[in-house]
Amino acid sequence: MRTERPRLALVVLALALLSGCGANDDEDPKVPKTATGSLEQLAEQVTCDPNVQTDAQELRQANCETGDGRYVLTTFATDRGLREWINEANDYGGSYLVGRKWVVSGDAKVVATLRGKLGGTVETAPEHHVGTDGGGGDGGGGDHSGHPEKG
Repeated sequence: MRTERPRLALVVLALALLSGCGANDDEDPKVPKTATGSLEQLAEQVTCDPNVQTDAQELRQANCETGDGRYVLTTFATDRGLREWINEANDYGGSYLVGRKWVVSGDAKVVATLRGKLGGTVETAPEHHVGTDGGGGDGGGGDHSGHPEKG
């Protein structure tokens, strides 16, 4: 019996080590390193011809429509500007692919697909309907892209 305990302890230890090898891996091997660059450089990486809607000092925003779907690509002058935008956008719900000084907002499926090209982190906020006046809260249920208007 004495020789079985050390063996059993070694087997349990080996299994614990083997099962732990990869359990803490935060990196998905299919997700590239997070992209960086200007709005145009990021758009080029996802083969988007950006339709720039906002061109301000603090942010630039463009609509994109590619084979992946429709989405909005936004770049920011500062990390703080990005975080403030995300905090405000979370009030509207939606899916966001977030990189350093950029965000893509769109349908969850589109965001997931673009993550395979741009890297980044997916942030999802629950859908909210603003207002209780019976009007649906979103001004008629139009095409809400999940991003607040800025600029």
